Amino acid sequence: MRSYFISMASIFVAAVSLLTCQSNTASRDAIDQRVDELLAKMTLEEKIGQMNQYNGFWDVTGPAPNEEQARKKYDHFKQGLVGSVLNVRGTAQVRKLQELVVKESRLGIPLIFGQDVIHGQETITPIPLAEAASWDLAAIEKSAQVAAAEAAAIGLNWTFAPMIDISRDPRWGRVMEGAGEDPYLGAKVAVARVKGFQGNDLSAPNTIAACAKHFAGYGFSEAGRDYNAVDIGTYTLHNVVLPPFKAAVDADVKTVMNSFNVLNGVPATGNKYLQRDILKGRWKFNGLIVSDWASIFEMIPHGHARDLKQAAELAIHAGNDMDMESYAYVQHLKSLVEEGKVSEEQVNDAVRRILRLKFELGLFDDPYRYCDSVREKSVLMQPDHLTAALDVARKSIVLLKNDRGFLPLNKAQKNIAVIGALAADKNSPLGNWRAGADENSAVSVLEGLQKYTLAIRYAKGADVVVGKPEFIRETAVNETDSSGFREAVALARQSDVVIMVLGEDGFLSGEGRSRTNLNLPGVQERLLKAVHRVNKNIILVLMNGRPLTINWANANIPAIVEAWQLGTRSGDAIAQVLFGDYNPSGKLPMTFPKSVGQIPLYYNHFNTGRPDPTGLVFWSHYIDETNEPLYPFGYGLSYSEFTYSDLKIDTTDRQAINVSCTVTNTGRVAGEEVAQLYIRDRVSSLVRPVKELKGFQKFTLEPGASQNVQFVLTDAELGFYDADGQWLVEPGEFDVMIGTSSVKGLVGRFSR
Repeated sequence: MRSYFISMASIFVAAVSLLTCQSNTASRDAIDQRVDELLAKMTLEEKIGQMNQYNGFWDVTGPAPNEEQARKKYDHFKQGLVGSVLNVRGTAQVRKLQELVVKESRLGIPLIFGQDVIHGQETITPIPLAEAASWDLAAIEKSAQVAAAEAAAIGLNWTFAPMIDISRDPRWGRVMEGAGEDPYLGAKVAVARVKGFQGNDLSAPNTIAACAKHFAGYGFSEAGRDYNAVDIGTYTLHNVVLPPFKAAVDADVKTVMNSFNVLNGVPATGNKYLQRDILKGRWKFNGLIVSDWASIFEMIPHGHARDLKQAAELAIHAGNDMDMESYAYVQHLKSLVEEGKVSEEQVNDAVRRILRLKFELGLFDDPYRYCDSVREKSVLMQPDHLTAALDVARKSIVLLKNDRGFLPLNKAQKNIAVIGALAADKNSPLGNWRAGADENSAVSVLEGLQKYTLAIRYAKGADVVVGKPEFIRETAVNETDSSGFREAVALARQSDVVIMVLGEDGFLSGEGRSRTNLNLPGVQERLLKAVHRVNKNIILVLMNGRPLTINWANANIPAIVEAWQLGTRSGDAIAQVLFGDYNPSGKLPMTFPKSVGQIPLYYNHFNTGRPDPTGLVFWSHYIDETNEPLYPFGYGLSYSEFTYSDLKIDTTDRQAINVSCTVTNTGRVAGEEVAQLYIRDRVSSLVRPVKELKGFQKFTLEPGASQNVQFVLTDAELGFYDADGQWLVEPGEFDVMIGTSSVKGLVGRFSR
């Protein structure tokens, strides 16, 4: 009887799945039919207009602009020559501009409203690199859901996120915006964020279209300098750079943004191999590709196009569908079609993709569905959003060092000094890319600690930066002013415990914020050393957007907490970890180097032909530094201790290798662990890395409890791409490791 019910249940699930698939197919067919019907009514100019995206340029609720260029753009909206707009938000602004287009243009095709909603709208969650440190996909998806709900509530329906560039260079400021150095973790995080933004119904009032960016290779900018050239082999391209994008496409991401860099000598915006051959061809991506800001125009200074007209021609041939703020398509595409240099079918293909998204968003059924002022007031910063922000913030914190169980602090601890400008800062915890947040809206570390105890005294010590940082301007670091040192040192001398909050201002990482020096910025390390001379009981809380080189701190400070930039609930999350109400569980998604000279430094490197010391100088190493990082990928401590034992490898089924072990909490408190599975293909037709992440599981264990952790290795985990992007699965011998980081675990071997 039991088998009968199981069979009936299986039939029911299959039937529901089939009906859902049929329903989705029918819905897509219906939308495609409506798209074709509308396309047939459009003039060439109106089609090209859909491919044109403008930045917001005036207060829409006020009078029309008078300046000549602004007036021309205003007239384009009325003429139906704009398909999308970015950086216009708020239901009043969105409704007014949507009404202008819907009511006054000939066909009334609604606009898509986009913005860089990177890690929250008004409720700010941790920067994406920090969220990746949680290794908690459900929490990351929930974070994106919160961002989508709030963005949709203020009139937006498209975010230029997630950024899923893999990068091995923390000098690059935009590492804060991605998931770190590993393509496997990066792919998992990409899918979680796409699902969070888009949900199950793109027309729902709490979802928005996601955008996978930057396609492709942007994270490999030479010397970590933003917008710089990229020169990598296609083997690296297919095995490291592209897997997160493929995962996002498979998760039905609706849009993709190309990147600023060149690849194989061709700017990505004009790169046919990337956009037409791989994305739209091999992967069958049916969404739209949007340029990055003015990246079509930038093919001119790149030296790839002689003028804007040729840049437009190159971009459309390469597969770029929408022009963000280059004016290339709206000015030149019509004449290119008339001259026979661009076919109208290429234009039609791009416009179909844009119109399809507008239908999927429900904009043709109700152009004002994102303009509910009541919902706008009720959704922002609602309690469950703040709760979700706190949850992911706590999970993102990584405990880097904890000598002699220095942490957590006893809640009865008296006489605590808190030192550092960032401790009282309510802006920097919001990080970069926080355009929708109110200024100074984060819970500061000082405020979070004061909820636990009043036995706290505070001294700033030194400012991190000079002046008021801005998103669009350079941020100057305080390199000279140490006038606050005396007060901080005096306070430390009188205190039992010192909590020092040091790191980067929120605008010292992010786009355009490349650094050559990864030390604590400015005078902060001098401050740390000055305090250490009078009181060695220091807890260092790092607030930063990238890995830092903190060799002195690692050698001398007993407890170090990587707290990143955690968003609105930052101070609460940090205080809960410091006082033990939350046991830290984060693991590093990016290697921390000892020296900038080691960069690029990443765990999944090749072995080289001379990997080991030989007694002579002729092996792959430095003469002034070791090869090892300060903290490796996947590393993170806990207030618990986790022991791994009983590794088993079952090769009975060669197509599904089962690997398992037992993880036991041998500590005194409950804790979360991230068990990580790595493999190494010992001998291959193409050299493989010394180690590759191929699975992870996060779980909670009570003291003394154990859990059997199981992984299955299939062709998907054991194969790889060749330099042409063809998938290879080869027989051979594989090392396998399950452990608590990329350098510590149980090791076995199998053949298949």
